[in-house]
Amino acid sequence: MVRVDGDLRPLEGLPALAEADTLAAVDHMLGADETRRAEFAADGEVDFSYAIPGLARFRVNAFRQRGWCSIVCRAIPVSIRTIDELDLPPVIRELAEEERGIVLLTGTTGSGKSTTLAAMIDHINATRHRHVVTIEDPIEFLHQDKRSVINQREVGVDTASFKRALRRVLRQDPDVILIGEMRDEETVQTALSAAETGHLVFSTVHTVDAPETVNRLIEFFPPHMHQQVRAMIASTLKGAVSQRLVPAADGRGRVAVCEVLRMTGRVRDMIMDPTQTGKLGEVIADGGYYGMQTFDQALFHHLQAGRITMDQAMAAASAPHDFKLLVASDGRRGTTMDDLAQAQAARDTPVDAAASLR
Repeated sequence: MVRVDGDLRPLEGLPALAEADTLAAVDHMLGADETRRAEFAADGEVDFSYAIPGLARFRVNAFRQRGWCSIVCRAIPVSIRTIDELDLPPVIRELAEEERGIVLLTGTTGSGKSTTLAAMIDHINATRHRHVVTIEDPIEFLHQDKRSVINQREVGVDTASFKRALRRVLRQDPDVILIGEMRDEETVQTALSAAETGHLVFSTVHTVDAPETVNRLIEFFPPHMHQQVRAMIASTLKGAVSQRLVPAADGRGRVAVCEVLRMTGRVRDMIMDPTQTGKLGEVIADGGYYGMQTFDQALFHHLQAGRITMDQAMAAASAPHDFKLLVASDGRRGTTMDDLAQAQAARDTPVDAAASLR
């Protein structure tokens, strides 16, 4: 089976692999990597990268199910697409150009976070003299030095563990640090501390929107530290980009739809106040001046540009009913991003959203 543009499809005319075939494939791809071999034998699953020189790279997960060996290979493009080529909003470039602080990419598995992060690191590489250190498990996109020097460290190959690499990274004189994933308290603590000491830190979190992202970071810590962590996030966070992929209108590929949160005084106050953090969506909806946008605002922009269809937009919308009303009204008057902001605000109040839009 293969997944193309998010859809799982059978490979016609090819026989199903026997267990001996998958075991042979894993054996070949692991090669002389005894660490990964031992991990697979002990845990029944392992992540690693595999390259066919000049053709492609793959992120591979081998695992056992019902005693059999299975493999999932995700293709990673050899070339890194730019921010413009990915049709990402201009604010993504602005976040990549920050001097210090932390920038988070969030979304579900397969939402394009790694691709967007690679484009941001490539933008730094092409435009600035910086020392970039990445800690990844495994390394996905390979960066070639341009104006920057980029050192990519793979867990299990170049360092024994995420924790050990994170403890040492500040001694390696980085300007920019990429942490593959925020996965535990120590990772978050190190990332926030690095941002506090003047480094620019990029990382990913498996959350669906900005309010959930802030709360997820806080929940890594015990309750007595929550207010301290809120203060650290409020002082270091530069932006959070939550991403989804929507099938393109022409059927060729998918479009990255981004919700964007930027740090402002109001956002900082809401992060500090636990009773207000859940209302960050209202600030995002009203924050177009700062480059902020909700998912539905971004969907509307792509719909107007003809990049996605109405059906796909409705399927991806956070508030499908409000979104449908706005699109319907667009036929009678020029609908703007402010209309979506008003709908978002109406949805976040107790009154009926449909009545508010009449």
